[in-house]
Amino acid sequence: MLAKPSTRSTARRCAVTGALGLALLGAGLPVTTADDGGSDLSRFHDQKITWSACEGLDAPEDLQCGKVTVPLDYSRPDGRTLDLALARYRATGDSRGSVLLNFGGPGGSGVSELAAAGKEFMHLTNGYDVVTFDPRGVGRSSPVTCGSATADIVEATDGDEELRDPKDVLRQLRDAAAECAKRSGPVLPHIGTVNAARDMDVMRRALGDDKLNYLGFSYGTRLGAVYAAQFPDKVGRVVLDGVDTLTEPLAEQGLAGARGQQTALENFLDWCVEDIACPFGQDPRAARRQVEQLVGSLDADPVPSAFGEPFTGQDLVGAVGQALYSRQLWPSLERALAQLVEHGDTSGLEGFISGGVTLPVRREDGGLTDEEDIPLDNLPAALMAINCADDPDRPTTEQVTRSLGPLRARYEEASAIFGPYRLVQVLMCYGRPQGTDYIRDEVRDLDTSRMLLVGTRGDPATPYRWTQETAERLGPSAVVLDNRGDGHTGYASSKCVHRKVDDFLLYGTLPPDGSSCGTGEDGAG
Repeated sequence: MLAKPSTRSTARRCAVTGALGLALLGAGLPVTTADDGGSDLSRFHDQKITWSACEGLDAPEDLQCGKVTVPLDYSRPDGRTLDLALARYRATGDSRGSVLLNFGGPGGSGVSELAAAGKEFMHLTNGYDVVTFDPRGVGRSSPVTCGSATADIVEATDGDEELRDPKDVLRQLRDAAAECAKRSGPVLPHIGTVNAARDMDVMRRALGDDKLNYLGFSYGTRLGAVYAAQFPDKVGRVVLDGVDTLTEPLAEQGLAGARGQQTALENFLDWCVEDIACPFGQDPRAARRQVEQLVGSLDADPVPSAFGEPFTGQDLVGAVGQALYSRQLWPSLERALAQLVEHGDTSGLEGFISGGVTLPVRREDGGLTDEEDIPLDNLPAALMAINCADDPDRPTTEQVTRSLGPLRARYEEASAIFGPYRLVQVLMCYGRPQGTDYIRDEVRDLDTSRMLLVGTRGDPATPYRWTQETAERLGPSAVVLDNRGDGHTGYASSKCVHRKVDDFLLYGTLPPDGSSCGTGEDGAG
């Protein structure tokens, strides 16, 4: 799901695994299967990857890095190219090939995430090279940026006063979109899930695999579904965990996110008030009121952050929203909130906020960008670019102006805390080119090998009904595993899910469709 990006000007490490996953994109190019109706991609399919020690990353010594070259524009494969950053852990014994990972986002760097969280996937090295990548426009792969316009996008939709003049908001968003296009360079019109899926097939060939074995989380589930629709005969063992929607417009996705995060907040507060150290006392209803009051008071009278900038109520909402993606973060969130309430100290909460803004550094030659030159706003800039490129809806100025008031009321009804924060999702694509309709119209009724879809009942970002709806849409190839737990995705939080996913990827053992983790004998963990 989409979270409103922070625009604080200090660099922070971003936790992508528990993040924002919803994505769709395609830059309006003609979409076909395989080799685009005859375009010659042989020079890309025949390449070999050179692996070496990763440079510039605080990474384990056994992590290797490489790159693969892809067309900038698949309709012109003889034209300009892009290099995409790769990383892998080698199989510990005989390798049967590779399993490709995408950690979500959109906008998350797979290379950075594998460097930080690779231990979660070490069991897969019993049979596979575990490989990940930075998608086009992300991380070291020709990163997009909006520069100072990232802050402009957020400020245009922050608070009541701005939204009382929607035409002025839309003008600011249109100007910001033009600035993003100016600063991001030639990759921006070709960014998105449709092209990212085609990039994955080039990776598959370069890795030497006959079929794609894949584990995708959150947004990565959409990427996996699009790949399966484009290359149905190349689908190997595919797992989609934290299943994204293929059909809902951004306005409905934002509402689902607001409701999901409100439920997660209430669950957190029910847990918190059982602890004497909870800063909101021991009454859950009173605790909810106190959180709303805290957001309102910080919006009216921000406190200084650890870096001297104002820390507002919306900064608080963003930090809490990030922490709610994983139940494992609840103790840290409780301590961070206590620091704020009792001492006015925002440092603990700021650790949950990702993003930033810096001057853009662009590589016009399509080569890999040095790690230190990745723009600090790349995550929110890529997230917006990919979501908008995947979304075919572009309401007119009059339609937006007319519907904004009723829509805001629906968001505030879904969550007084998260609703206004997520309303930016509805507006962020204004002024950008219309996105593809391929995902909404064509990713359905797949004739592929069976795929495992994992849905978590208490997921605040990708509601369980999306798993059910996507499975029905994909057809008989989809096998659903019901994770009766909390948090965003199941692989890292449930031993049962972890075991069943690994058993499928390593041994081809699928659980029965509709089986569950979290209850009965299945549910240890």
